Amino acid sequence: MTYDTVIIGAGMSGLAAGIRLAHYNQRVCILEQHYAVGGLNSFYRQRGRTLDVGLHALTNYVPKGTKSGPLSRLLRHLRLTWDELALVPQIGSAIAFPGIRLNFNNHFEIFVSEIEKYFPAQIDGLMKLVNQLLDYDQLGLGTSGGSARQFVSQYITDAKLADMIFCPLLYYGGAKERDMEFGQFCIMFRSIFLEGFARPFDGVRLILKKLLSKFKTLGGELRLRCGVDRIFSKQGRVEKVKLQDGSEIEAKNVLSSAGWQETMQLCDCPAAVEQTPSNTGQLGFIETISVLDKDPKDLGHNRTIIFFNDSDRFTYEKPGALVDTRSGVICSPNNFDYAESLDEGMIRITALANYERWKNLPPREYQEQKQYWYEQTLASAVRFMPDFRKHVIDTDMFTPTTIRRFTGKENGAIYGAPQKQYDGRTHLENLYVCGTDQGMVGIIGAIVSGITIANRYLLAE
Repeated sequence: MTYDTVIIGAGMSGLAAGIRLAHYNQRVCILEQHYAVGGLNSFYRQRGRTLDVGLHALTNYVPKGTKSGPLSRLLRHLRLTWDELALVPQIGSAIAFPGIRLNFNNHFEIFVSEIEKYFPAQIDGLMKLVNQLLDYDQLGLGTSGGSARQFVSQYITDAKLADMIFCPLLYYGGAKERDMEFGQFCIMFRSIFLEGFARPFDGVRLILKKLLSKFKTLGGELRLRCGVDRIFSKQGRVEKVKLQDGSEIEAKNVLSSAGWQETMQLCDCPAAVEQTPSNTGQLGFIETISVLDKDPKDLGHNRTIIFFNDSDRFTYEKPGALVDTRSGVICSPNNFDYAESLDEGMIRITALANYERWKNLPPREYQEQKQYWYEQTLASAVRFMPDFRKHVIDTDMFTPTTIRRFTGKENGAIYGAPQKQYDGRTHLENLYVCGTDQGMVGIIGAIVSGITIANRYLLAE
């Protein structure tokens, strides 16, 4: 059988592209090397509990009935209703630096009032900066536009405020050390500060269930535990895809959400700009998961997400040690505006980590270091929230090697390569990339990426 499109990877972008193509009667097959869909945003079962991977919050949230913005656009393109995603807005989040805590929620004026309180001389610059972002293309097909740090410095002259603005943006989408491209900055600033956070009561599995159901209802084919071994090309076009089990399938087009470098490694004739150290993602993370015997709000913690940093300046770079606990992200899935409470309390804490250091540990030492850094990460986080450690009843933790093993991402780099392929094209005429390395991050970004590339190239005829 020859498919109209074969999609590599059943993450958010791959599923979204599959839905879009199947809706127009294309014969679509999604190939997923893992036993579950979701990619970087999935879930797993452990000791009777369902735990999310990746999803802290869905960004780009706007209230029901809003006609503009990425969320409304993707609902239209995927023929999903607002109620199907069952999104509930955040209670409120914060950016915590020494001596200053900037609170924000899904109403931008709250963030403006906080900046006016602590940085009154910067408020005019902030509003001028925001005006420059409003019309930026959010479809992810624009050019990078250079350094976001340089752009922001034209409007925000206080270094601490600039770092406080960058902290959430980099932690939730930064593929570069210390900086991000202007285009990425525009997308992330809008998604976090001008729109906001939300989450379904059932977490990421509800979103995946809806996407997978829509794809299959439209006649799409999904193959799990079906990794790709090689992409064969002839005269500048993909000819066929060889699977890890030795079988081969033919397709008129191939769309890969595996990442740029990872896709090039699959090609029998890689691009001239093939793997280079400078364009291989270096930023890995650990995340601790703590299940509590109480709701975090009962312990005095009512923030949805806290982005924290213990120094006047914020350092976002690959650490020399296994983990850098000077900064991080604290997320409580309980602290969204649900009509009812989750069954158990939960705190998730993310920090920067060094993939090579984790990869080179012997198995026994790896487990010992996981326990050690779990404790160190919690000790760092409780400086910025009530101490919950006495209420922990179950734990888990992933490292960059976990991400590498289950997603294939080089260096376990969740946000992929520093240099994005905004147009989604490759050196082969009918091979395209979508997702993180096309330039879109987060759940909404990934879904929009899949839709955009499918619309632009695979439905053009």
